[in-house]
Amino acid sequence: MSGSFDVAEALDGGLSDRERAWAFIRSFAGAWGDPLTEGDGTPGAELAQAEAVLGCSLPTALHELYTLAGARTDLVANQDPLLPPHEMFVHDECGGVLVFRSENQGCAFWGVRLTDLDQDDPPVLVQARHGWVPFMGQVSVAFVELVLSEALFGGGGRLYNACELPADLLDAVPEHFQRIQLPDYPMWTGPEEFPVRWFSAPGKLLRQDGLGVLSWLHVRGRTRADLDAICEIVPGRWSLGYTESLSSEPPPF
Repeated sequence: MSGSFDVAEALDGGLSDRERAWAFIRSFAGAWGDPLTEGDGTPGAELAQAEAVLGCSLPTALHELYTLAGARTDLVANQDPLLPPHEMFVHDECGGVLVFRSENQGCAFWGVRLTDLDQDDPPVLVQARHGWVPFMGQVSVAFVELVLSEALFGGGGRLYNACELPADLLDAVPEHFQRIQLPDYPMWTGPEEFPVRWFSAPGKLLRQDGLGVLSWLHVRGRTRADLDAICEIVPGRWSLGYTESLSSEPPPF
């Protein structure tokens, strides 16, 4: 069953509301790992304590995501993690931004403007190298992207690879894989890698950073056979040997 799960099919029609986002995350968790259980959420007491320290209430969507999967590190904390509640903080730029996610070396942050905290499912900003910019229109959509990105780099890197796409391979991805219906969004590293787009096939997940020559393609297979199939379809100069892991060599951003 897990090998037949196709992210693009599961997200066909887009994300009309946050309930659909949470339903997708539940389905994805069960297909690519272990099903979510009640124990996978952040305890309410931890969220309440974080709100007391921060001096503000979390938006409904942010609260719901922590309650759903805040303790599932395989889903939210492989590369650029969802912050534990006690590590959330307010960045003083843009009139104040409540930060809930960080790049693994602190090079970028994701958050919600303090002025938007009264919305149930507010827009999300990312602190890119050229300043804070819009990331996603809703927290719930940003969390679908988070789960996909963290899955991409999960599994100790054994089922991950990446390559630059020269001109003759730019059409290979949309030709052979289905576009996942997420909005175009910026990569924090800079505007030259806009837009980021996702593609999939059963058991296969691909993220293309930028549409120009030498954009980066990051791929993950549900199994070794899935990863091998991607690398055969897109005959790029893959940066990681299959025996290497991300612990020995960082992702090429």
